[in-house]
Amino acid sequence: MKKDLLTLLEFSKAELEGFFKRAIELKAKHRDGISDKPLAGKTLGLIFDKPSTRTRISFEAAMVQLGGTPLFISAKDTQIVRDEPVQDTARVISRYLDGLAIRTYSQELLKEFAAFSTIPIINALTDLYHPTQILSDILTVIEHKGGYQELKIAWVGDGNNVSHSWINAAAVLGLNLVLACPEPYPPDRDILERALKSGCGKITVTADPAEAVSGADVIYTDVWASMGQEREQSQRKQVFRPFQVNNALLEKAAKDVIVMHCLPAHRGEEITDAVLEGPNSVVWDQSENKLHMIKAVLEALMG
Repeated sequence: MKKDLLTLLEFSKAELEGFFKRAIELKAKHRDGISDKPLAGKTLGLIFDKPSTRTRISFEAAMVQLGGTPLFISAKDTQIVRDEPVQDTARVISRYLDGLAIRTYSQELLKEFAAFSTIPIINALTDLYHPTQILSDILTVIEHKGGYQELKIAWVGDGNNVSHSWINAAAVLGLNLVLACPEPYPPDRDILERALKSGCGKITVTADPAEAVSGADVIYTDVWASMGQEREQSQRKQVFRPFQVNNALLEKAAKDVIVMHCLPAHRGEEITDAVLEGPNSVVWDQSENKLHMIKAVLEALMG
């Protein structure tokens, strides 16, 4: 039976831990020059509505390294833009491909694809969630901290799609997650309430970044204006200025705190150059780990 990755909530703690374990194995094999080709002869489609560097390249490289073929499809070049129903497109693509990753605006569009497809549908980012990003991020935490339990993870910035996937991860894995967001830009209330009702982990929201990072083992930030919010950039700069991740903020965290950013970064805005390039930053390991985590996901869903 096919399984989709639309949010992290479709998976159990054991299944997510299986992704982490397999990604670590695949990364070690890649480092040692050992090839695994479990997806030989299979094709992954990539329908992208939004620009991408790391997500697109990591999906394509992951598929090649697993022995399969990636097929990039710009959404503007499909009949969807001429109002072909999603249910028709999904049924046809299911006859051609073995899996489909979609990067788009609407989570509802993704859900409709999943409902009418007979192949696995993978969320490569929507306005609400970015699950593969958080899987690779937690993999990075495991590498640098030896695990994710008993850690304080602080999110500093916008209550956006990446923060929503962190909230979902906290609900499934039982994380201690503190989100510091300006009052006009909190996480989605329904997403937060659903996670809180799960009874797993500890999830709190504050408007005070200093409170959030106090004693934190992990500090995570993201751009202040996501794709599609460019017109709000100058307004958001004013609101978010106190939420910049800088050396003064790091001093309130644990001495061995790691700093994460899903990139691209606006240096001098949500994070200073000194922190991004500093000894606490793990952003380059974090970025690399997208490749190995996506390999684990593709193998599990398409293998």
